[in-house]
Amino acid sequence: MTELNLNDWESVIGLEVHAQLSTKSKLFSGTPTAYGAEPNTQASAIDLAMPGVLPMLNQEAVNMAIKFGLSIHAEINQTSVFARKNYFYPDLPKGYQISQYDLPIVGKGKLRIVLEDGSEKVIGITRAHLEEDAGKSLHEAFQHLTGIDLNRAGTPLIEIVSEPELRSAKEAVSYLKTLHSLIRYLEICDGNMQEGSFRCDANVSVRRKGAEKLGTRAEIKNVNSFRFVERAINYEIERQIHLLESGGKVVQETRLYDAIKNETRSMRSKEEANDYRYFPDPDLLPLHISDAHIETIKKQIPELPEQKQQRFKSHYQLSDYDAHVLVAHRELAQYFETAVKTANGHAKLATNWVMGDLSAALNKQNLDITQCPVSAEHLGQLVARIADETISGKIAKVVFQAMWDGEGSADEIIATKGLKQVKDNSAIEATLKDILANNPEQLADYRAGKDKLFGYFVGLAMKATQGKANPQQVNELLKKLLDA
Repeated sequence: MTELNLNDWESVIGLEVHAQLSTKSKLFSGTPTAYGAEPNTQASAIDLAMPGVLPMLNQEAVNMAIKFGLSIHAEINQTSVFARKNYFYPDLPKGYQISQYDLPIVGKGKLRIVLEDGSEKVIGITRAHLEEDAGKSLHEAFQHLTGIDLNRAGTPLIEIVSEPELRSAKEAVSYLKTLHSLIRYLEICDGNMQEGSFRCDANVSVRRKGAEKLGTRAEIKNVNSFRFVERAINYEIERQIHLLESGGKVVQETRLYDAIKNETRSMRSKEEANDYRYFPDPDLLPLHISDAHIETIKKQIPELPEQKQQRFKSHYQLSDYDAHVLVAHRELAQYFETAVKTANGHAKLATNWVMGDLSAALNKQNLDITQCPVSAEHLGQLVARIADETISGKIAKVVFQAMWDGEGSADEIIATKGLKQVKDNSAIEATLKDILANNPEQLADYRAGKDKLFGYFVGLAMKATQGKANPQQVNELLKKLLDA
């Protein structure tokens, strides 16, 4: 694409997120929802709408939808209706999808997100409704053919629709990550994007800065990674601006993102809104939710990321940034709190280790915190040994690597390898005197004004004691000897 005047344009983005609910059975049948089963082994007569069968609503899916609605301060519609959304697709066995339209279970809500510069923005959520998933078309295993796997047909989803209030790809990713964190805290969705448990459609349009009227939007379907969402939206914004600046016209259509070519391409025209011929499902009565039931669900909501972040800041005296990173993933927050408890409350030191050496080691081996070979208790013990000066920060890195390699706890490794810090003044002083005696030329240069040689002597001392000398004591005793 040629160079564009991007500053003259404003992008308008709305997201539709499909989150697969973590129920053991499907939305309207008792069929299992386990991932990875052999194709077409988890599709019952109800899922396929065979003659004579009737759907029965999954109570747990309803509870999960209510829980989500309460967490975003949304209106819970105490009467909601299931409708048939009629369209043809090869992996839609019924010829319609049971969804919600006029009366969804969750109405308007809001989600607070943190942007790259640390500022906050509140994004409106239009609605969140329950619906069943379709099956899956398989292309890779068949040459010139398409296979159909109906295992996913009938799996419960909650579709979360945002207002068109996102203004950049980065804002969209911040919104998605915040939503992803929230549903995992609520334990209503595992958030596994590779398995399709959390995927989104992005509605993208552009308009001249200052304009009030929205531009024509294109919908990018089924993007299932944060990185691809950002790249797809950025490409689509540039494509539309290039088209408009060249005198062309954006058409309303559905597009697919090609990650290999990093481009979106047309999938089908959507010049007119699809007529899905929604009508209330005659086999499902309206859903009525009592005040008492809503109150019961409200009591089940755990501490959410926003609340946890405020607590981490006040209780552990952490910065906005540190608290935000630590609470983004529920398992990481749990790991941190366990480590701090074991470390006798040394929160800042524990933060440095969790966000520093530990995160670096996990990233290097492409692991997440649930796969970490160093337990939270062992890391906390390591932090405690640094805090009580049993070991130095430098030796701690040796201990950490040994723990990572499965050699035991911090205390066991310190004892086995003889890594306890030397704090005996007389022993350190004797080592320093030997160093000065063996380096007369450098000693003379230091006393002649070459102050940088102080670090040279410290390095020799740490090497002589194999890093076990207390650095503060080394500095104090060395200064005393050099000034004598």
